[in-house]
Parts: sequence; C-alpha cells; structure tokens
Amino acid sequence: MIENTTTGKKDLKYLKLLSRSFPNIATAGTEIINLEAILNLPKGTEHFLADLHGEHEAFQHVLRNASGTIKRKVKEIFNETLGTREQKELCTLIYYPQEKLELIKADISDNEELTDWYFITINRLVKVGRNVSSKYTRSKVNKALPEDFSYIIQELLHESAVDPNKQAYVDVIVRTIISTGCADDFIVAMCNLIQQLTIDLLHILGDVYDRGPSPHLIMDILCSYHNFDFQWGNHDILWMGAAAGNDCCIANAVRMALRYGNQSVLEDGYGINLLPLATLAMDRYGDDDCTQFWPKDCDNTDTQISSSLVAMMHKAITIIQFKLEAATIMRHPEFDMNDRLLLDKINEDYTKVNINGTDYELVDHNYPTVNCIAPFTLTADEEAVVAKLNASFTGSEKLRKHMKCLFRNGCIYSVVNGNLLFHASIPLNADGTLKDIDIQGEKYHGKALLDKVGAMIREAYFGATTEAQHEYALDYVWYLWCGKNSPAFDKEKMATFERYFVADKETHKEEKGYYYQLRDNEAICDMILDEFGVTGPFRHIINGHVPVKATKGENPVKGNGKLMVIDGGFSKAYQPQTGIAGYTLVYHSRGFQLVQHDPFTSKEQAVQEGKDIKSTLQLVEMTNRRMMVKDTDIGIDLQQQIKDLQNLLLAYRSGLLKEKAFRPLTNKR
Repeated sequence: MIENTTTGKKDLKYLKLLSRSFPNIATAGTEIINLEAILNLPKGTEHFLADLHGEHEAFQHVLRNASGTIKRKVKEIFNETLGTREQKELCTLIYYPQEKLELIKADISDNEELTDWYFITINRLVKVGRNVSSKYTRSKVNKALPEDFSYIIQELLHESAVDPNKQAYVDVIVRTIISTGCADDFIVAMCNLIQQLTIDLLHILGDVYDRGPSPHLIMDILCSYHNFDFQWGNHDILWMGAAAGNDCCIANAVRMALRYGNQSVLEDGYGINLLPLATLAMDRYGDDDCTQFWPKDCDNTDTQISSSLVAMMHKAITIIQFKLEAATIMRHPEFDMNDRLLLDKINEDYTKVNINGTDYELVDHNYPTVNCIAPFTLTADEEAVVAKLNASFTGSEKLRKHMKCLFRNGCIYSVVNGNLLFHASIPLNADGTLKDIDIQGEKYHGKALLDKVGAMIREAYFGATTEAQHEYALDYVWYLWCGKNSPAFDKEKMATFERYFVADKETHKEEKGYYYQLRDNEAICDMILDEFGVTGPFRHIINGHVPVKATKGENPVKGNGKLMVIDGGFSKAYQPQTGIAGYTLVYHSRGFQLVQHDPFTSKEQAVQEGKDIKSTLQLVEMTNRRMMVKDTDIGIDLQQQIKDLQNLLLAYRSGLLKEKAFRPLTNKR
C-alpha cells in the first residue's frame, strides 16, 4: 500500500494522472498484459551509417534494400520456389516499385497476363510482408500502414495461408484489388511497408554534408523518415554554423561545394545566391587560370567554360575564408590556432611561404585581393560578398527546415542499447587519460566535454542568455569544424592552405589526435564506455570520420570488438583510398553484422537491370540467445511502466483510487 508520506503523496498524484488513461482494473491489467507481451518480442533491427557525404543515390539504395537484408529475406522465403532471376526481379520491385512497375507493364501487353502477374506478385509481397512484420506487435505494424490500404493489408498480413478457407478469403481480396484497378497503388504501398519494417531504427553517425552532389536530398529523406537519430559530424556542424550566420562556416561550406563542383547544392538545393561571388571572381581572377581550383574529377569537356568560372569562384572564396578565419583566430588566442595564419607569411613576390620557420615553394603566385601590408583585411567587394552570402544562408527556408530536423533528431553523441555513438573522437592524452579541454576558462573532458559542446552548438543556432555568449558560441562552432581539440575533428590542423598552395606534400599531412592511435586498445575503449555510463556485457563504441582503408588490410573492428569504425567510403572521393563504398552496421536480435558495400552504379541500372549493390557480410558479434525488447532501452522504459501500472492496480484494489468506466476519447470536429 502507498504510505501517506510526502513521497507517497507524490506517487498518488502521479497515479491519479495515470488513472485518466487507465480508469479501472480491467484497462490497467490489459495494458500490463500488452506490455509484458511486447517485452518478449525480438528486438527491432538497427542500422548504423556514417559519412554519407552527399551520396544520395547510394544512401537511398542502401535504405531501400536495407543493406541487403531484404535480398536475404526473399532468398529465405522463396529459395525453393523461385529462381535467382525471379528473386532479383522481386527485390528490384520492392526497392523501386513505381519505376519497376512501369518497365514491367511496358513489357506485358496482354491484360490476362498482366492480371496473372499482379496476382502472383501481390501474394509474394504479402509473404515478405508477413515475414518482416513478424517481430512487431499488430499495433506497431498498423501504425506503419498506409491509410488508403490499412484495413486490407491488416487482413492479408494476419490471415494464415495454411487454412484452405483462409487462402480462398485471401485470394478473393487480392483479385478484388486487381479488378478495381488498385493493384499498382497497392503494390507500391506494400513495397514501402516492407522497406519501413525491415529497418526499425536508423542511426546516422555524422557527415551528411559536403563532397557528394546531394546532401539536401539525403536530408529530405531523413526529415520524413519513420525512426532515426543523428550524431553530428564536423561537416554537419559546419553547415549548422553557416545556417546560424557564422561567416567562417559559410565560406567553408561554399568552398567545399565549389571544390567538388556541387554548386547546385547551394543554388538549387538551398537557394543560395552565388552571383555576387561570381561577379567578384570574374573581376579579380578573370585572367587567372586558377589551376589548383578546378573542381575535382572534372574531365567533361562540355563543362569546361562553367568549370573555369567555378574555379575562379573557388579561389575567391578560399582567400575570403582565410581572411575571415584569421579574424576569429586573433579574436580567440585560446583556440591556439596561430599556425593557421599564413597569408602574412607569404613573401613579397608571392613565390614562397614560411611555415613554422621553413620556407616552402608556392604553386600559385597570384593573389590580387591580398594586400601585403594588411593581408587579412577584406576588400570592399569581398565584404559585400560575405554580407550577401550571410543573408542567403540565414534566410534559406529549406536550410532552416533541415537544421530543425538535425536539432530535433540529433546531438553530439548518443547512448542507445548499450552502444556509445559519436562521429569522431574523445580527446585523449598520450597516456590514454581523458584530455582536459579549456572552454571559456573551465576544463571539460569526456562526457562533460561532449555535453558542453552539444549545448554550445544549440546556443549558436538558437541564441544564448547574453549576446556575448551567443557570439562566442558562434565562433566555437567554427572551431569544432577544424580545431585541434574538437571532439568532432581532433587533428593537429586542417591543412587547407597547404593543400591548395604548397608544393611540398609533407605539409599536407594532418596529424591525428591520440584517440585514433589508442582506440584499438580494449582497456581504453572500456574506460571511455565507463565514462559515459554504458553498461552491459555487449557494449560498444561506434563511430566514423576517418575512412577505413580496407584495401590496405585495415580492420574496421577494433579494441577486441569493443569499437567499430563504419566510415568505409560512401563518398566517391574516398573510394580510391578505401577500396570499397561504405559500411553498414546491422544490429538485430542475434547480434552485430558488418555489411561492406561495393560502389553503387546508378538507380537506372538498379531498376532496368536489377543491379543491386554487392554487399559482403562480416559477423562481428553474435549472442548465444536472441535479444528481446526487454534487453533494450525501450524495454527498460516498458518495465518501469509495468511497475507503475501494478501500483495503479494496487491503488484500485486498496481503495485509494476509485475505478471509473472507460470512455475512449473521440475527436470533436
């Protein structure tokens, strides 16, 4: 019985609130039965992806095929009844239902033949749907159903085909779907449902933005995705800073887009006005071939003229970026980034630059907007460009929508089901201890550091208690992009100047922090997991940021299985280094599987030729028993709900609360 103490009064107050949803013993008991049943279902499948870098088509395909899971399901279900070709056709239909339907219907001219195809295909899709929905409650499946076909799909998924009477019932439903002209829409709905139910929870471990052509399209998918979380990477933080109005972040975002020839991301994706920058570039760099600034992989002769202009714009924004960053560095000596002040280290004839006491040859000798007396001062034209770019970024409605999605579903780190997720690093000392990082005079390390960093990113975007704190947070967001003690970066420097202008490639190297050297040590991994309060026999660190060079034999599984790095090269720019096209980590009720992907060709080939991404499975860790919902974070919450409901039952039975008739809420129009 609940005692009449202060604590008891609080408990009783909570139980009174709970009784509004469960007004009597019957409703509370029914909910307990429901929750207990859910606890004993297999856990849903989680997918982990990192460093997508704008590769929209590859990302979309991996979602549609659930990292090869749907292909394996189809093989399990139909291996004895369908050949390889028919299985491939069914898989392609599930991945791209609308596009595949058009091709199939174009090849079938006979109505009777098409009707037969519809009948067979719908029945096959229902079998796949039954399989992927089997680990969920009816309630959860029903919530995922498309409104137009909800009742019909419920009937088909939950009726047994073993009973001849039931099979006749199912056949009538399917034939009626076809006869009423609803077959195409129904097939699309079933395929989308299969895709959704195959991935229960999606984790994106940072870096949607930059390098690839369509980060905005990836964000469109995520903003409407049924269940995902996001751990911000340094490239995402860069765009968050740009959207918040930090000029250094804006210049970097524009530079990266132009570097990879992705100006359409800015102009078409987010409505960023590049005309002022183009005008400045043509005026000041019109007689410069800008050799070092041509877009990467630009070998199409049809785009030479536009690429020439892009190269001029690329050089112009790069110089602007160095000037803007210099002002921030000088404003914050605590950032310890004076080694990045290099425009003033160029000699008078622009042939050499002095870096850390050594003179290096420059590959570019033309700097028309750099005044040797005041090299970090923006020209009037450059100031105008910066102001207009700032207005475009902060005023972009589409960018604001995507940032809202990142803040609503994301953070700098997460702990989910015994796994610690973050993009890049936990700064460490050489001896493996957590490194203290000074932020505004206070020391932070480990979990406290990431908590502070996450709060500052939000302050930069949403505002802080004072204007001074807001300005500092804005500057710190840029530091997180490229600062040596940033947990989202953690390298000695970002050698942007050297990579563009210095011939000696030794200067291009970016020395990684101690985390990257020590993360293969199981004891270090355990120490970090302890710091974040991650418990359990199967706990892991999962991150990306640094591509795993698979062709050189590097193993993505480190620390005796305690840490997994899943940046395998989704970005085409990194695929020559990694030798593959990305990893997906899949965590299902049996354990972990790492899926290694070959490069994706194109959506057209996938639809027309059934060309799937070739994926290789690697077993990382399998449990000796199947994991259930009760073993997950949701299971812990459900068990607490059961305890609360049991207390509510006790209150009803003891007379502390009176039962009421159940009246379901209705929507009043």
